[in-house]
Amino acid sequence: MSQPPALPALNVLAERVGALLRRRGETVAVAESSTGGLVSAALLALPGASAYFVGGAVVYTLQARKALLGLTEADLAGMRPSTEAYAALIARQACGSHGATWGLGESGAAGPTGNRYGDAAGHVCLAVAGRASACLSVETGDTNRAANMDVFARHLLNLFEATLLTQPST
Repeated sequence: MSQPPALPALNVLAERVGALLRRRGETVAVAESSTGGLVSAALLALPGASAYFVGGAVVYTLQARKALLGLTEADLAGMRPSTEAYAALIARQACGSHGATWGLGESGAAGPTGNRYGDAAGHVCLAVAGRASACLSVETGDTNRAANMDVFARHLLNLFEATLLTQPST
């Protein structure tokens, strides 16, 4: 079995995404869970981030989903975290509640054990919402929490960059 090509470092992906957003005059809001804010931090670490970064939230618990994203029990009916449907929901909610062009969402199990929903460590679901949408599930097979958080963040920025590149500028 061949290995997929290695993803660029988080800061490299963030620089590329930030440059695309600045050039296009577009903005992004982020709802993260198992990445713990790494995506937001990578985008904010760049000079000029205020031109494209509208806001972000780490929605690690039910209380955070309600308080930071305004999600109700009705919004979550029939849905569980760590699914593509849930990642898409929080990406759309981040986008809409922040008035951003794009929203990013992710939910998974960084490790060292699985999550309460039955997903193994190394499982994450990622989503992009905006003028186009995309979802991706990733299974690293790794129990290293910090390594998974980094890989999850890189996969989300890589998915976002690929989505941006398929869309014309506004």
